[in-house]
Amino acid sequence: MLKSICIKTNNKNIIDYLLNELEKFNINCMYVSKLNFSKFTNIIVHYKGKNTKCFINKISDTLSTSIIKFYEQKILKHLITNNYFYFTAIEQEKILEICKNNLDDSNTQNSSTRKDLITHSIANYFSNKKSVVLNGFVNFRLKDYFNTLDSILDSSVNKFIIDREYIEFINLLKTYVNSKPYGLNLVHLIYNNQESILLDEFKDTITLDNSVLNAKYISDISFSSNDYALNNLLTLLPKKIYIHLANRCEDDFINTLKLIFNDRIFICNDCDICRIYSINTIEK
Repeated sequence: MLKSICIKTNNKNIIDYLLNELEKFNINCMYVSKLNFSKFTNIIVHYKGKNTKCFINKISDTLSTSIIKFYEQKILKHLITNNYFYFTAIEQEKILEICKNNLDDSNTQNSSTRKDLITHSIANYFSNKKSVVLNGFVNFRLKDYFNTLDSILDSSVNKFIIDREYIEFINLLKTYVNSKPYGLNLVHLIYNNQESILLDEFKDTITLDNSVLNAKYISDISFSSNDYALNNLLTLLPKKIYIHLANRCEDDFINTLKLIFNDRIFICNDCDICRIYSINTIEK
């Protein structure tokens, strides 16, 4: 039984890509031709074999890859421009970059989910159709794919807003720190398993003030149990802060302290204090 499929497009890059990919097909009884017309170039694929389902699946898979490769970024830009027009051009570019990173993240199933949605739609279409105008198909027959992109984009916008608030939060605290005179000369911060202990320059314990009423900052951003350590550092305003990493790990909290206190921070992971708290951790 002869099965013929015609793919219509006027995008030279897509034409070259599809012809190159079709050449790699390891399918007997398949023939490919290209015909140029005034509006479109037609890529015609004839299949005379018996496994029509396998043939359609391979064609659908190749077309889905080409759609992601050549259309996806344009679709995202269109969605951002129309749905998030209230952001500046620079902000929209940052959102697009976050979105691309989310889509490329190997730890998520975004890539396979998007591709499966497109492949399924194309395979269903070719089950009773022979010809497809690629632009029209992308714009009008991929509702589930567009909804998935819209959802990913929405998450990316949320991340952009959180990141922006975080930067504003850091800048606010940096301004506060730089506008005040030094308090203590030196504070040791022992950091182990996401818990903080503060010592003064004589290595005596500084009691953490757990009262949020005296907090020097207001933010929706949480650093869990380390909020109190941060608040005390903002109250004490030491000239130098030695951070002792008992587990030799710098996480978000430590990176935040480095951003706020800048050149006041000194990282240490191999001194008497570090070794004492490392031993205590092992014994526990």
